[in-house]
Amino acid sequence: MKHSPVANIEFIKQVNTASVYRLIDEQKQISRVDLAKLSALAPASITKMTRQLMAAGLIKEVAQQASTGGRPAISLTCQIDPFIFLSCKLGRNNLSIALHDIAGTKLTDYRVALDSAPNNDVIPFLIAQIADFISANINPDKQHLIAIAVTSPGLIDRESGTIVYLPKHNLKDIPLGKMLTQEFNVPAYIANHTQSLSLAELYFGAAQDCQDSVLLSVHDGVGSGIINNGKIFTNYNNQVGEIGHIRIDPLGLPCHCGSHGCLETIASNEAILKQIKGLIKQGHETCLTPENLTIEAICTAANDGDELAVQVLLRVSKLLGQAIAIIVNLFNPQKVLIKGEIVAAKALIFPMIEHTVQQYALGSFVPNLVINEAKFQNEPSMAGVALVRKALLEGSLLNHIIHEHGA
Repeated sequence: MKHSPVANIEFIKQVNTASVYRLIDEQKQISRVDLAKLSALAPASITKMTRQLMAAGLIKEVAQQASTGGRPAISLTCQIDPFIFLSCKLGRNNLSIALHDIAGTKLTDYRVALDSAPNNDVIPFLIAQIADFISANINPDKQHLIAIAVTSPGLIDRESGTIVYLPKHNLKDIPLGKMLTQEFNVPAYIANHTQSLSLAELYFGAAQDCQDSVLLSVHDGVGSGIINNGKIFTNYNNQVGEIGHIRIDPLGLPCHCGSHGCLETIASNEAILKQIKGLIKQGHETCLTPENLTIEAICTAANDGDELAVQVLLRVSKLLGQAIAIIVNLFNPQKVLIKGEIVAAKALIFPMIEHTVQQYALGSFVPNLVINEAKFQNEPSMAGVALVRKALLEGSLLNHIIHEHGA
């Protein structure tokens, strides 16, 4: 489909304005003269764009820079108040909602169990909880809500904001982004949670120093987010990276996806707990008990040398290493980051993962590969923060704010 010349011009303006805002954000304080130099845009264009950003309240002038003579330059910096947004995680068992300022700082948050949703209907429950949270925490006279981000496991079409398939809640083809925008009159960003967290690691976390990374998340399921050349790796329908459904054992346990022996049936939290419980029932010696069994308890026992816990986690680590090796062979990342409760036993599991990757991955891809723990282990709202950050820095959300709040 061809775009009109007017549409192309508007898009170029949006991209250039986003570039200017991004430079101000990166430099913290910068003059208009330096903005023109770094952006390679004409001074007149810089003046016009910064005037728009100031009128919308997105940037402000600050103290004069030191000058060696002539007219002193005025610095520009990003304005944080009054812009805020919501970052929500629709999990398998819980809903979390957090309020952040435009810089990403968390102001307050809230968590509720999804089993309190009437008739297990989670979408109306989500919308009602967001409405209640806004009423309780946002002062519309002093604060401007600019966006709502929602991340969840499952298959999500990020471009259309649609939950394609979320089996835990039996959700199919739910246009959540459109529903939230209609209800709250702000842009809504919907995406897979692990993919969004991989972007958070790139922007704010353990992958800031590289352009190609993979985040492996081990929780109720096993998921991945792939960053390729500084962007979320995706395809025509935004559904990639289902590492949890790599078949590791063809004769293994059935998976909810319909296959057998998927990585998720062996290496997820639920699978680890089932393995330990089964071995305890068979009479294997361990300090663990079925009544109070958690991943945290298993990791503690393994760190203390409990043989059963050690052997189960080593097996899981080897299988994770095999799956990671497949990803390494496909994408040759600079870093693989691991997130999940099992990281508490990293002294045990990381050497096994690294050894297995060395065995199974292409030799030339391994020497410079770094395998480490992710920064954001227990901060679910950072996934949504990354989505909003992306929309700001690429221009779409910035353009919305300028039109809504500019002079």
